[in-house]
Amino acid sequence: MISRLHYITQDLPNFSHAQLVEFACKGGADWVQLRVKNKPYEEWLKIAQETKLICLKYGAKFIINDSAQIAKEVEADGVHLGKNDMNPKEARKMLGNNFIIGGSANSREDVRKQMADGCDYIGIGPFRHTTTKEKLSPILGIDGIRNIIRAMSPSPRQPSSAKVGGTTRWVDFPMIAIGGIKLEDIEPLMQTGVHGVAVSSGINSLENKTETTRRFLTLLGMTTSVMPL
Repeated sequence: MISRLHYITQDLPNFSHAQLVEFACKGGADWVQLRVKNKPYEEWLKIAQETKLICLKYGAKFIINDSAQIAKEVEADGVHLGKNDMNPKEARKMLGNNFIIGGSANSREDVRKQMADGCDYIGIGPFRHTTTKEKLSPILGIDGIRNIIRAMSPSPRQPSSAKVGGTTRWVDFPMIAIGGIKLEDIEPLMQTGVHGVAVSSGINSLENKTETTRRFLTLLGMTTSVMPL
């Protein structure tokens, strides 16, 4: 099952990735994506090993951002691949059918490609400008995300499907909004039809990260994903 809240770590001067994950997991996060940037491979591997221990402690899914090789080496639960990373088909060959593979999309064409290439979920964004990611794709905003979801929704008369992870699924499989998401964005975003949200600075930049995680989960639990008409 794909969680509604995808917590994403980031490089911060005063906290390790493992510490950040501990804060989020204490608040109930059960899906953790480790995002490490501009680190040597061995340091990245060490951070991944440390972070995995926290995920195991709390029973959270552990996803590696960008690197299928790191994900394989630490035996993570999955990998999230950007548009310029390894092709999901190649990652599937490397990691196997039981591995979770996520992809990124900025347009309906991106969504179709990621689905055809075998992703299990897709991150759609950026919702708004964010400083946690370099080389941002064009900002989508609420209307852009809604339009992508609407365009990809199956027609009652002529439903569409795609091969995902070796099996056929309807196109309304989990799509996760990402990019500068704050607490006040949850209700309008869920009304677009997304399955959930991915949050990094919306948790990491606040003083009480554990309580903020709880608030995100509470809001997500109070809302229902509605496919737009």
